[in-house]
Amino acid sequence: MKQYCSKYGVSIRWYIMTSRENNIETVQFFEKNNYFEYGKENIKFFIQTELPMLDENGKILLETKSKIRKAADGHGGIFKTMLNTGVTEDMQKRNIKWVYIGAVDNILSKMVDSLLVGLTIDKKVLAGAKSLVKAYPEEKVGVFCRKNGNPSVVEYTEISKEMSEEKNEKGELKFSESHVLCNIFNIETIIQMGETNFKYHVAHKKSNYIDENGILIKPEKPNAYKFENFLFDSFERLEDIVILRVKREDEFAPIKNAEGVDSPETASKLYMDFKNKSK
Repeated sequence: MKQYCSKYGVSIRWYIMTSRENNIETVQFFEKNNYFEYGKENIKFFIQTELPMLDENGKILLETKSKIRKAADGHGGIFKTMLNTGVTEDMQKRNIKWVYIGAVDNILSKMVDSLLVGLTIDKKVLAGAKSLVKAYPEEKVGVFCRKNGNPSVVEYTEISKEMSEEKNEKGELKFSESHVLCNIFNIETIIQMGETNFKYHVAHKKSNYIDENGILIKPEKPNAYKFENFLFDSFERLEDIVILRVKREDEFAPIKNAEGVDSPETASKLYMDFKNKSK
């Protein structure tokens, strides 16, 4: 980020969404590292909204005897959270027009990209997103499509095996344009989406809870449902968006697993490869 501030002669505001569970730890980590010399005044933390979790019988889980078990409401909840925590108001006061929203688990995410901004403005649309070609049918990424004529994304958990493996006349995956949570939005669009209610997607997860006897239960397999909004559902409210395809090796090093594919080990290697190539 610092190099972009120097390049464009501006102070780029950095908004970091945390969760109830990791907010204190995250803030302390930044303080311990002197905000990575980016300047405390240029960074604002805000906490994501949560929703109650249900067990497989549809009953609300408890975290303690007097506290409901909740989980973060998905990356799509960012719009309402930004609106309700004063983030959008802060942006407007600073005359910010375009906002990049990216995932924390992609260490090659390019947070400042003049090409994406320029394309989005040039095409006179209110949002833009980056894509890359899906590596294999089962890759855990959503794919771009059109739904009822509007831009949309089908999440990997909701696409059928047949669709994910379907190929076109060239022998390529038909649904291969991946959404990797690298997006840009006009500030007015963010406010509009923050005032909009989106559908909830259901995820089957493992979750600790307190049973009716007050005993802490730590399940070994998924036992609960959490409800999430997805950021890309906002695309369906827009007539069109810009999609910029980028190179995987330059902008995508995800961390989704502790070991193996898409782990800290593989992401570190991708980062070092990119860094060495850029020298």
